[in-house]
Amino acid sequence: MPETELLTLLGVGFLLGLRHALDTDHLAAVSTVLAERPSLLASGAVGLWWGIGHTLTLLLVGSVVLAWGLHIPAQFEMAAEAGVALLLIILGGTLARKLYRERWHVHSHQHDGEQHVHFHSHQRQEGHGHRHWIVESIRPLCIGMAHGLAGSAALMLMILATTTDMTSGLLSILIFGIGSIIGMMMIGLTISIPVIYSRSLNQRLFRGVQGAASLASVSVGLWMLVTLARSATGN
Repeated sequence: MPETELLTLLGVGFLLGLRHALDTDHLAAVSTVLAERPSLLASGAVGLWWGIGHTLTLLLVGSVVLAWGLHIPAQFEMAAEAGVALLLIILGGTLARKLYRERWHVHSHQHDGEQHVHFHSHQRQEGHGHRHWIVESIRPLCIGMAHGLAGSAALMLMILATTTDMTSGLLSILIFGIGSIIGMMMIGLTISIPVIYSRSLNQRLFRGVQGAASLASVSVGLWMLVTLARSATGN
C-alpha cells in the first residue's frame, strides 16, 4: 500500500476510533461504572482500561481474520451484541440494587420525652484502605473486551475493504483502538464532572444521578435486545 494511502487510512481510523467511543452502549456502560467511582482519577482509569480491553479484543479478532481470510458470521455478531445488551442490564441492575441497599429513610424515636425524626441510611462505611489498582481495572477491562467483540465485525469489514495485508490491517486496528482509548478517557472525564459536583452539593442529588445512570444502562440494554429481536425476525 502506498505511504499516502496508509497515512490516510490511519488518520481516518484514529478519527473513527474517537467517534466510536461515543456509541450509546459504550456511554451507558462507562457511565454506570463511573457513577460508583466519582473521581477524576477513577474516570480516566476507567476510560483507559475500557479502551485497552476494547483494543485487545479487536487486535485478537483482526489477527485471526487477516491471517486466515475469515469472515465473521452475522449470527456471531448478533450474539455478541446480545451479550453487550445483557451486560448493560446487569450493570444497571447491580447499581440499582446497591442504591436500594443504601437507601435513605425516616426514623422516628423518643428522646428526653420528645418525638424526634431523622434521616438514616444503610450505606456501608468504607474504610481507609483502597483496593489494588489491578482489581479496580478488571471490570472496565472486561466491559471493553465485550464491546470490542461486539463491534469487531463492522470494523473487520472496513479494514478488509482497504487492505488484506496483516501489518497494515493490524496497524489500522491499533490506531483505531488508540483513538477509542483517548475518546473514552475524554468522555469519562466529562461524565465524572456532574457526578462529582452532585456529590459535593447534596447526597440525595448524587443518588439521583446514580439512579439515572442505572436506569439509562438498563434502558439501553433492553432497547438493544428489542432491536436485535426485531432484526432476527425480519420486523
